[in-house]
Amino acid sequence: MKSKVIGAVSLAVAAAGLFAATAPAFAQQKTITVWWGKGFYRSEDDALIETIKKFEAKTGIKVELSQYAIQDMIPKTVAALDAGTVPDVAYSDSYDVQAQGKWAYEGKLEDLSDVMEPIKGRFVQNTLDASILYNDVAKKKAYYGFPLKQQSMHVQIWNDMLEKAGFKLADIPTDWAGYWTFWCDKVQPGIRKATGQRIYAVGQPMGVESTDAFQSFYTFMDAYHVKLVDDDGKLTVDDPKVRENLISALKDYTDTYIKGCTPPSSTTWKDPDNNVAFHNKTIVMTHNFTISIAAKWFEDSQNQALTQEQRDAGKKAYEQDIVTASFPKAPDGSTIRYRSDVKTGLVFTAAKNKAEAKQFISFLLQEENVRPYIEGALGRWFPVTKESQESPFWQADKHRKAVYAQFKGGTAAFDFTKNWKFTILNNENVWAKAMNRVVSEKVPVDKAVDELIARIKQVAG
Repeated sequence: MKSKVIGAVSLAVAAAGLFAATAPAFAQQKTITVWWGKGFYRSEDDALIETIKKFEAKTGIKVELSQYAIQDMIPKTVAALDAGTVPDVAYSDSYDVQAQGKWAYEGKLEDLSDVMEPIKGRFVQNTLDASILYNDVAKKKAYYGFPLKQQSMHVQIWNDMLEKAGFKLADIPTDWAGYWTFWCDKVQPGIRKATGQRIYAVGQPMGVESTDAFQSFYTFMDAYHVKLVDDDGKLTVDDPKVRENLISALKDYTDTYIKGCTPPSSTTWKDPDNNVAFHNKTIVMTHNFTISIAAKWFEDSQNQALTQEQRDAGKKAYEQDIVTASFPKAPDGSTIRYRSDVKTGLVFTAAKNKAEAKQFISFLLQEENVRPYIEGALGRWFPVTKESQESPFWQADKHRKAVYAQFKGGTAAFDFTKNWKFTILNNENVWAKAMNRVVSEKVPVDKAVDELIARIKQVAG
């Protein structure tokens, strides 16, 4: 991957003659290394590579780009930190959730305030807030990251399968208990009777190696108004009401499995697996922290390497059969306020070319560069800049409109933005471990919650 990507970027620039024609002579020998998580779609990666070519042409600074699978990024980065061979710029979808707060706390990240302060007026406030982290070495909060994109929770439904089961979208209850009962007790028997196949109504992510599991569980906690930390990041788990509501959230989450309404394999699912189950139509609905499921079918509809029949199937699935929806009302009848996960890139203090790295970040975050990158993900990511959020792209179809409406309705930050030690808990995935204690090891829900609270206090107290 590394050599292919580097070769593609460097050869493209050389072929165009841009480097020699436009680059300042004083910068021609400078090279920065950039590590980046592999995109979900080719158009996403193409937009990044195009920006790199433009940057090289304008500045004369060469970019060595290495792209890796998301699950490989943190192990590779940790190894590089230990060896003192870090890249100049790094981005991974997993950094913010599992590591960045810890690295900032330990003084391993470069302060990017000189990049962000002049342009912060272009960004939505919640995305700036997520980039401001505490450095215990410098004893200050600052921009120890740059906001790039964000995501939130959505429900994806096969409408054609719902209809085959004998129901319409209008039949789906909006109350919490009625909603989950509908899928388990009505849709699942209906679709099995209609098809004669062992189809499951729900795809409930529960794997310890899945970020989907903890992101989905947070939505269940939010339905019960569970607040694990206050605004200062201090734990609230000793409050009996927090424990009581956490028990309710875990019971509801695991009941879907216990009732046999999600595939048995969902306890070991990794992030792509609920997508795969949905695409294969072995489940009728799933909840996912992007609209990547629907967007896959849009990509198919545009893919000239596929047959016309396959493209037509993609178009039908995206435009007619798949629905992007919201969760039901919370148990108390209120509207759930969804979490927004703001993805941030970084520069390490040990980086060798920090000045040039900051130049690259500033260039990337220009509107004409960051927007094609975000939109290249086909709706999987929502923008962090005010202008990009109002792009016509977000009004182009029903799925993108649903994402737009959800973000504009207001979101909340994850706990790791207030207490960095939650990145450790997320990395361990204590949430999925609690689920599996209940469904696989038959531990009572209240005992599993007490174990979860004890671990939270041990790590984040």
